[in-house]
Amino acid sequence: MASLTRSLMTAAALAALPLSAARHLLFVGSYTGPKSEGIHAFRYDDATGTAEPLGLVAKSTNPSFLAIHPNGRFLYAVNETDQWQGKPGGYVTAFAIEPESGRLQELNQQSSMGGSPCHLSIDPTGHHLLVANYGGGSVVSLPIQPDGRLRPHSFHSKHTGSSVDPARQKEPHAHSVTLSPDNRFAYVADLGTDRIHAYVFDPAKGITAPKPRIDGRVAPGSGPRHFAFSPDGRHAYVINEMLCTVTAFGHEPATGRLSEVGTVPTVPAGTDRKGLSTAEVRVHPSGKFVYGSNRGHDSIAVFSRDPATGALKPVEVHKIGGQTPRNFTIDPSGDFLLAAGQGSHDIRVFRIDAATGKLQATGERWKVGSPVCLRFLPLDKAP
Repeated sequence: MASLTRSLMTAAALAALPLSAARHLLFVGSYTGPKSEGIHAFRYDDATGTAEPLGLVAKSTNPSFLAIHPNGRFLYAVNETDQWQGKPGGYVTAFAIEPESGRLQELNQQSSMGGSPCHLSIDPTGHHLLVANYGGGSVVSLPIQPDGRLRPHSFHSKHTGSSVDPARQKEPHAHSVTLSPDNRFAYVADLGTDRIHAYVFDPAKGITAPKPRIDGRVAPGSGPRHFAFSPDGRHAYVINEMLCTVTAFGHEPATGRLSEVGTVPTVPAGTDRKGLSTAEVRVHPSGKFVYGSNRGHDSIAVFSRDPATGALKPVEVHKIGGQTPRNFTIDPSGDFLLAAGQGSHDIRVFRIDAATGKLQATGERWKVGSPVCLRFLPLDKAP
């Protein structure tokens, strides 16, 4: 309670400062229910790791994951449902951002062409939105108009196959879609097939075709979930939900090919993994560290990274103090890690040791219902 009171006092102090003192907007996607009605926002100061709550900025159904357009004017949310306009499947909502208040104005919606859309990415040119559908295991490419509205899909691909766990892997479950740093390939981590499916991407056309010869593979029963590149684009990391591991890959930018480097656990040796699962993976902007979240264990795993080989070495596993860190992010300064406690209905802030990558709680704790995704927008980039 003391930390919450301290955070509220800090928020009150921030509110009295000019807008320029709060350097970013922080948008929070959520699962809707008794504690949340949609997307929330904060004004965030990356010099101090403190924030001013702006409250609910858009009502929306299960806007679990968010993406912000490169021009800073638009925000997109997957609506993680199994029905839209009376038909099976989920959908995606486009919003215009009002930077002074953080309020979001709905522009339009489009079908995600699959059930339970759970992740999305925008290509750096801002022309296409890519969506992963967990239900049925598919990926879709939606063109973005100049006014931010979404057009119907230009590409849709449904995965096939299965893996060794009959309860969770009897069919495909696409869990994330990530573009390569050079914007030439899209990679879809599929929990149900234990593969990272590769696709050719064209900024003018969106996804154009699958590229199975450069797919990545993980150990049977791993359940790959989220995927992240190193800053130099030479390595990539997938966090495996079911086995609580992170697999490092080499990445050949010229061909897009992925080659496994090695796999490390995200929980301490001897930990009973029953009831545990991983969620998010992030590479520090410096390229020195990789972080992964453990649900059930309620912790962040910290690894040091060999820049030459991409191999990971465990540093620590840090308890967040909250529950169910489904998502976390590293702030634009690289000094703070923000962990979203879906089960504890809060966001907690940790200072990152620049030398070791270790985490130290700052005492900041911001209440928000069922937080699932955290996304920053620099105010100097906002319209």
